[in-house]
Amino acid sequence: MTHKILIIDDEEKLRSLLARIIKSEGFEIFEAKDLKSGFKKLEQTEIDVVLCDVKLPDGNGVDFLQNIKNSFPLTEVILLTAFGNIPDGVQAMKNGAFDYIVKGDDNDKIIPLLYKAVEKVQLQKKVQQLEKRINDKYSFSTIIGKSKGIEQVIDLAQKVAKTDSTVLLTGETGTGKEVFAQAIHENSNRVGKSFVALNCSTFSKEILESELFGHKQGAFTGALKDKKGFIEEANGGTLFLDEIGEMPIDLQAKLLRVLETSEYIPVGDTTPKKSNFRLIAATNRDLKTESDEHRFRSDLYFRLNIFEIKLPSLRERVKDIPLLANYYVKQFSEKTNKKALQIGDDFLQKLENYSWPGNIRELKNVIERSVILSNGDILTSDVLPYEMQHQAENNSKPMSAFSMQSVEKLHIQKVLNYTKGNKAETARLLEIGIATLYRKIEEYNL
Repeated sequence: MTHKILIIDDEEKLRSLLARIIKSEGFEIFEAKDLKSGFKKLEQTEIDVVLCDVKLPDGNGVDFLQNIKNSFPLTEVILLTAFGNIPDGVQAMKNGAFDYIVKGDDNDKIIPLLYKAVEKVQLQKKVQQLEKRINDKYSFSTIIGKSKGIEQVIDLAQKVAKTDSTVLLTGETGTGKEVFAQAIHENSNRVGKSFVALNCSTFSKEILESELFGHKQGAFTGALKDKKGFIEEANGGTLFLDEIGEMPIDLQAKLLRVLETSEYIPVGDTTPKKSNFRLIAATNRDLKTESDEHRFRSDLYFRLNIFEIKLPSLRERVKDIPLLANYYVKQFSEKTNKKALQIGDDFLQKLENYSWPGNIRELKNVIERSVILSNGDILTSDVLPYEMQHQAENNSKPMSAFSMQSVEKLHIQKVLNYTKGNKAETARLLEIGIATLYRKIEEYNL
């Protein structure tokens, strides 16, 4: 790739001499005799580095530098002057100049400086491309789905993203809560700042407290040095607490204090610290029921529940299954170096008939497995997990009205209707575990 250099100087002989020297190094050269024509060249061509004289017929290069940096922030500028003027040099560097050199005295510095400036431009462009890929990855436009349920959720998330409100993402495991949290952050006023994610179900109480609030050296056995907590890391940005329903009660009280005062105290310390962060929390539990039954602090629940977004399960958005399946088939075909596979009708039908207790995460895993096992150009149902096919067959069999299964199915449905779909409350009334209830719901396709 040839790098483009613009020389702005009203002295034609000097401009031509510089152009010949720089061109001999393999750079592509553009020339301008004043600031106006120089700016026009910048608008027409993506210039990497500008070599600009300070004293020009239509203005001062030091002042012009600000216009360049405002309009073309990735372009580097090296200013040239006939006389070394310290105040001008200081102001040039403040305005964002890459360097400030004296004509004649510093001619031997020009080529090395150009290479350094071009290297900086290349690095800045790589960073910008990386940031763009990250932003694209977590933008709302990349969330796959056309069903009414997912479109409503995206609309809510887009509206709350521009605010600083606490967001509570609810829904079953695998519905994409972290993806939505990232998208909200990337579309908020805090974009470019830290996005810090912590899963509250991963750690014991003591470790979770240290991870969240940080600790001082010697606070406990093994605390060999001071450690920043996630709250401090998230300062200015967003803190995402996944599975917040698993957080121990006494830590909930400490988190509530941080949310109310923006102050926290690291473990083993006595001096409060401040952190300004936006909180997004997520859970697959019913926090209202949990707080009613004193398993979750009601004051924290009300503080978290400022803006709740309930993500739909995959079985509630069957219309999106073909879109998601095609996306993952393409992704895993590329990953396994296979040519793009087609999805057979029987394969897709099995996907659409399945209840997906693990939601999108489970669908992703099933597609990856299927792509690996496939031999032909078309994905057929025989590469799907046995239990998926077996369940589909069971669901298609007619159930006798006199069987115990029929009675059980009817009773569970009645209780679900009574609790308006509240699964935690349904499991409590049926006196069974929540996992058992989910299994029964899948088994009877309720």
